[in-house]
Amino acid sequence: MNKFQPASIVFLLAVTAGGALAQAPAQPSLAGKPPEDTPSIGGKPYTGPVVATPLGLDGKPDFTGFWKGLRDKTKPGGNLGKDEPNFILPFSEQGKRALLHSLNHTVDPEAQCILGGIPRHNGSGLPFEVLHTPQRLSFNYLYNTHRLITIDSSRKLPAQLRSSYFGTSVSRWEGDTLVIETAGLRDSTDERIWLDENANPTSSATTVVERWTRPDFHHLRLEMTVTDLRYYSRPFTFKRTWVYGAPGEGAVEYACNEANISSAEIGPGPGPIGPDGNRGFAYEVTLPAEPPGPEAYETRP
Repeated sequence: MNKFQPASIVFLLAVTAGGALAQAPAQPSLAGKPPEDTPSIGGKPYTGPVVATPLGLDGKPDFTGFWKGLRDKTKPGGNLGKDEPNFILPFSEQGKRALLHSLNHTVDPEAQCILGGIPRHNGSGLPFEVLHTPQRLSFNYLYNTHRLITIDSSRKLPAQLRSSYFGTSVSRWEGDTLVIETAGLRDSTDERIWLDENANPTSSATTVVERWTRPDFHHLRLEMTVTDLRYYSRPFTFKRTWVYGAPGEGAVEYACNEANISSAEIGPGPGPIGPDGNRGFAYEVTLPAEPPGPEAYETRP
């Protein structure tokens, strides 16, 4: 099963507006651009003129848009340890045991159409759409799921939290940076959730601090700090940049549940992790120049 190719993708919605603006910077023209039924997955570096960051009615940057990840070919994709030595996160002894549990006992949750949650969605190769008002922020992912954030600096994380895939979040503005703090996440050894694509574990003690900025019209940036002193020896930081989608592109239906008919046959873990830090299939397999004959498949005592 390839989760990037669901059985059916039906066009639902294309939203490309920059949101309600207090100021109206010059924006790319959409004239003559038809909607895309199936937007491309990855983003391409923007090389045009710099366009000013759109502002919302509150005078803050408006993050509304369809955002596609930019890939650094020297770094692994989907691995939150991409900036760590040898692309390996700083595991504690308990974290190493939790990793072995994920590798040997847990089928990739997203391959079963289970929510990836936070922080995994921030490392995903799939694009997402943001709808932003001064009071509310909605991340709409290509898993037919969403994450809602209330923007209110007076809110604090409650003392008692119910565990969930996206946790409980509070947010505030620090200048032009939106800071989102999240806690109350699920645990990889008790429930089906991974920290990232590589099956790295996350615990119920995990807290995530995201710092979102939009330096100009075409770019959205994240600096995310993950603190989980149960499974990791220290906090670690993950940074990433997305580029604004092409005219006409927007969120589409991602019918994951139609493509998981063989999920019961999928084995545990992410598969081999290569020296480049990416998950994949066997890296050292060499196919023969000529297909073997029937005798190669005979069972011999």
